[in-house]
Amino acid sequence: MRAIFDMAFHSRGKPVQIKDISDRQEISPRYLEQIFQKLKKAGLVKSIRGPRGGYYLTRPAEKIRVNEIIDAIGEAVDPVFCCGSGAGRKRCKRERHCVTRLIWQDVGRAISSALESVTIAQLCRMAEEFGLEQAIGHQGKPEGAKI
Repeated sequence: MRAIFDMAFHSRGKPVQIKDISDRQEISPRYLEQIFQKLKKAGLVKSIRGPRGGYYLTRPAEKIRVNEIIDAIGEAVDPVFCCGSGAGRKRCKRERHCVTRLIWQDVGRAISSALESVTIAQLCRMAEEFGLEQAIGHQGKPEGAKI
């Protein structure tokens, strides 16, 4: 999520290199490459090769919701293992009789709803309100960055 936010906030519509995102967000470039392959496969980013290349968003930040990023990289947001869905879900022998599981399911729905309600553009506005400065020249951390 931080990498997509970084692209939207600092790119000014130009491709962004993994190295720059890595420097600003303090995330390993190797890890970012793995994440970006998943984001690319999901159609959230595309890449351009060459010295002025990098990654760019395929849609405006207003059209990308945070839950899409989480879904693209295959991360679960369920508060406990037995509430998940899909291949990663683990079964619990108590699930048919567990009253607390009902609460955890509600919490999971609330988390999902919150992630669906926020766009990357909203994160960018929050960053501006927070006082985060945009990088100049797409190199490393912005001056005066509060990262």
